[in-house]
Order: sequence, then C-alpha cells, then structure tokens
Amino acid sequence: MSQPSAAQPAPALAARPVEREVAVDAVRRGLVAAPVLVAVAAAVWGGRGAASAAFGMGLAFANLVLSGALLSRAARISPAVLGAAALGGYVVRLGLLAAVLFAVEGQPWVAMAPLVLTLAVTHLGLLVMEARHVSASLAFPAMRPAKRGF
Repeated sequence: MSQPSAAQPAPALAARPVEREVAVDAVRRGLVAAPVLVAVAAAVWGGRGAASAAFGMGLAFANLVLSGALLSRAARISPAVLGAAALGGYVVRLGLLAAVLFAVEGQPWVAMAPLVLTLAVTHLGLLVMEARHVSASLAFPAMRPAKRGF
C-alpha cells in the first residue's frame, strides 16, 4: 500500500471539514471564558452589561461558526470559490453584525459599550488562540498537536 505524496493529502484528511472543526474548537474554548467575561461586565456595567456581554459573545460564536460552515463548503468546490467565500463571506458577516448591533441599539437590556467591547475581545481572543493551535498543525498536516490545556 503506497503512502500519499506530499502534494496529495490523505483522503481522510482531505474529506474532513477542517474549517468547521476550527470554528467549533474556537467556540468550545470561548465557552470556557464566557463566565469570566460576563462576570466582569456585570461588575462594571451591572445587569445590562452582563446581558450585553453574553449577547456579544453569542454573536462572536455565531459569526465564527457561520464562517467555518461557509469556508468548509466552499473548500469542497474549488480554491477560487474558497477565496471568494473568504472575502465575500467576511464582508457579508461584517454587515450582518453591524445590522444586528443597529437593531438592538436602544433596547432596555443593551449597554452598547460592553456589547461592542465583548464582541471585539471575543473575536480577537478566539482567533489568536486558535491561530496558535492551527499553526502547530500546519507544520505537520497529518498529525494533530498534542492536547494541552486550552
């Protein structure tokens, strides 16, 4: 039985929706930090801050999962479609986030400062954390990095 060449990934590896796995892994890690962010927002802004922080994290999680689903579907079609989905999907998802923020502005349970701050911190924190794990696996695509903490 011959080994797949370096140019061709192993069939099982190529069939995996890696983009979706990365998004789900990021959400899993984010759920661990969620109580801390909600508690900090509650301490600083009260109940409205806690609700807004929880909503902001939910938006960030939904955005990452939507991105992973879109990219994993596009990756099965072609590299050109993947590039278009990455760029176009980013613009569309950014527009959706802005629309949601405008829709909830002025609601009695919303405090915009913790909502926007939590949305930004959650996105950046999860992307940085996942980039660290994904970069380790890109060096050896057929191997997963060892599980160490979060």
